[in-house]
Amino acid sequence: MNGPFNPEIFREYDVRGIADRDLIDPVVEMLGRAFGAYLRAKGLASATIGWDARLSSPRLRDALARGLSAGGVETIDLGMCPTPALYFSLYNLSPGAGVMITGSHNPAEFNGFKLCVGKETIYGEEIQKLRRTMEDIIRTTGDRGQGGTGPPQTSRHAILPDYMKELKGRFPDYRDVPLKVVLDSGNGTAGPVAPVVLRALGCEVIELYSEPDGRFPNHHPDPTIPKNLTALIDAVTGRGADLGIAFDGDADRIGVVDERGAVLWGDQLMVLFSRDILRERKGATFVSEVKCSQTMYDDIRAHGGNAIMWKTGHSLIKAKMKESGAALAGEMSGHIFFADRYFGYDDAIYAACRVVELLRRARRESGTPIRLSALSADIPRTFSTPEIRFDCPDRLKFKVVDAVRNLYARPETVSLPVREVITVDGVRAVFQKGWGLIRASNTQPVLVMRFEAADEASLLSIRSLMEEQVRRSITSLS
Repeated sequence: MNGPFNPEIFREYDVRGIADRDLIDPVVEMLGRAFGAYLRAKGLASATIGWDARLSSPRLRDALARGLSAGGVETIDLGMCPTPALYFSLYNLSPGAGVMITGSHNPAEFNGFKLCVGKETIYGEEIQKLRRTMEDIIRTTGDRGQGGTGPPQTSRHAILPDYMKELKGRFPDYRDVPLKVVLDSGNGTAGPVAPVVLRALGCEVIELYSEPDGRFPNHHPDPTIPKNLTALIDAVTGRGADLGIAFDGDADRIGVVDERGAVLWGDQLMVLFSRDILRERKGATFVSEVKCSQTMYDDIRAHGGNAIMWKTGHSLIKAKMKESGAALAGEMSGHIFFADRYFGYDDAIYAACRVVELLRRARRESGTPIRLSALSADIPRTFSTPEIRFDCPDRLKFKVVDAVRNLYARPETVSLPVREVITVDGVRAVFQKGWGLIRASNTQPVLVMRFEAADEASLLSIRSLMEEQVRRSITSLS
């Protein structure tokens, strides 16, 4: 390894960078050795490895496995698979750890590592401990990695048959209720799995971009961006399908459109899932993030559930879910975590099966071909923005949030009447007809903002107020 590695690859939730620049073989091999030392210190000596469809993934798998093996950790190659299949291996094979090699929804040149110890994904300070372990190995041994080219010492276990069998076995037979579903796998790892599973559940499936291709030639594999759903919407409305489902590159995030082509975002899916769960589990707890609609929290409580607003970030949400004993958790980004009848990790293919089950059950119970749009028709309409990303240097972003928080500590100085200020993650200011959020991104030099209101005029007023507060704070702190 010529020169130091880029420490910025160690992010809040994973290790990630540009594959051919930041994740060269010597760096990845040294990462494997460091993770091996980290695991051995915990008395663990085995790890499963899964990898996504990106062109760099097989290379990264080999380098990582060499490093882990050199560090005394037995590795099991699961093959190309969705991230939830790697999570499933932690239960099915019971290794000491697991690593998913994936760039998730990022552009094709990116790749990275989601690191699991036991059955939990590590994040935050634990990721930084791994960075320090890697630095210590380099400093004490002078070994910067050789980037060997030989095959790694690893066994193999094809996880997909076990994973698909698990999914198929978790759902009752609704074959008497026909359903036509369009699946857009975005040339990611859902392609070899999701169509097979939904057909086994009796659905008529129309496939889009099921062939894994790490160049992502058709569209970017991120279902939270509306333009990436264009082909799915056209197929649903053009083929008369009952719904459409899209997956990100590693199939841990879901996007859903109804029969009209309208998008159901993560918080709207949470409403439908929570209502369904509360029929059987009265008083169940649900966890979601500060970016989600107030209508979601209100709906959960109106149906007798306990709604917890928590910090953004799939690892943080998952930890809060475990701590609170929640039945379900979810984010706007399409990470949906089912502990109800499942393992509690984010699995978009399992979530797709739950959407299908929910609609089929509603049709069976009503005796009519009820539409997905009808199930969400009573969710109050609001006016909202998508996530707005406001460039702000890392050295300033948390200070800016603190400055805005201080403004709301004196609500009499704010030009709009403030009903509540929620500071669990940034500042979520609740006004008479809506709310606005400002928080610092954990992964990028940006401030993330989102706004929601009962009418367009209120949305504009709240957004204008809070954006101006951010601008003034940046200017005063610069």
